[in-house]
Amino acid sequence: MPNAQSSGPESAADAQKAPQLFGDGTALEDVSFLTVAEVAGVMRVSKMTVYRMVHSGELSAVRVGRSFRVPAKAVREYLSGAYVGTE
Repeated sequence: MPNAQSSGPESAADAQKAPQLFGDGTALEDVSFLTVAEVAGVMRVSKMTVYRMVHSGELSAVRVGRSFRVPAKAVREYLSGAYVGTE
């Protein structure tokens, strides 16, 4: 009886062709998402502030049902670009 999972070259090729979620080549399994509450905790702001940032486009997010999930990379990029120089 044949095995349902193929261990041939096709399965190795399929594993290398992981679906890409973002235009920068990031695969779906390489993305971690944070809830709005988690983002608010990291940034030490209110959840409403995070919602405003998402709705204004300052912070990218995906909608899952009625809630939002924010890629951790988007939070890192936002915070790294938000530093204010002290002179």
